Amino acid sequence: MSLPDCKSSAKPSLPADPHSPVVQLNVGGQMFSTSVSTLRKHPESKLVELLSRPPRARGEAQGHYFIDRDGTHFGAVLEYLRSDRLPAENIQEVHREAVYYNIQPLVKLLEETPQLFGELVGRQQFLSRVPHYKENIEVLIRIARAEAIAARHSTIIICVLRTEEDLGFYDSAISSLEADKESVVTFGPWKAALSTNDLLDCVKMDIESQGYKVSVQPHVVEKSFLSRSYNVFHRLSFTWW
Repeated sequence: MSLPDCKSSAKPSLPADPHSPVVQLNVGGQMFSTSVSTLRKHPESKLVELLSRPPRARGEAQGHYFIDRDGTHFGAVLEYLRSDRLPAENIQEVHREAVYYNIQPLVKLLEETPQLFGELVGRQQFLSRVPHYKENIEVLIRIARAEAIAARHSTIIICVLRTEEDLGFYDSAISSLEADKESVVTFGPWKAALSTNDLLDCVKMDIESQGYKVSVQPHVVEKSFLSRSYNVFHRLSFTWW
């Protein structure tokens, strides 16, 4: 005797509904719950783009949207979307996330905070006028790492040419050095009111932001009788241990 067909009472699993009023976000392993309307507050953002993708393309578990990115500061971004409230700390990190998610109103508001305004309008505008600044920072780090073998310190000579007049004395200044002239890294000249010390502070700040410990001191060139003294050289020292 044939048995009647038996159908399971369990309902097949369905993909997450992007139109559901509540969604779950898995951001780098950290879970967040929010509403669709919150995520869609700024139509140009990547979060709106995430909601528009089909589940198969997203590849996340049912009921969750997965974002393969560190979620440490995502809560501050989500709080802004919910309440327009700006974070009181970690401004630079939240700004980076706002740029990534393309939430332009948040990006602009953060750039007006004192923490970022001076960096973007003051320091970065100055550094944009220093030729090859970023490339020189990379060169300094590369040379220092190459000289770190079996050493506690790596020292590199920096030549800072503040003005066009300083540039005119470059060949004579370099010839007065006893150090390896090939490894001298030169900054400038630049058209801005900031001083050599301001430039050196920027160099130190940007290298230390990458985790290195450095110090900057003037490099005094011994001069012979009647020879000119040059104050354009500085020693940048990396301490490894």
